[in-house]
Amino acid sequence: MLPPEPPPLPALTRAEGDVVDAYLAVVDLLGRINPARAEHTYGGLRAAQALVARAAELRDALALMHQRGESEVHAPTLARALRVLDGERRAARVTLPPSTGA
Repeated sequence: MLPPEPPPLPALTRAEGDVVDAYLAVVDLLGRINPARAEHTYGGLRAAQALVARAAELRDALALMHQRGESEVHAPTLARALRVLDGERRAARVTLPPSTGA
């Protein structure tokens, strides 16, 4: 039995899609760097090195939106796209894990 189909992505401009993709890439890397969740320094180091390039991609996507006159961010639409792409789970790795009471 196949898992259920995820909801479709909302309609995005190419630049908005690039922003969402680059943002999630940055979030994934920050999750790997998070010292409260990491297990090895090497993985965090590699993620930190890659973060520079991914942050530049995010900057460039936002700059392209601005240059094209896309001056407003349609947060509800982009939030739907992030949810479809599992952004909530991915962003949760950036936060502190629940306290164990120790």
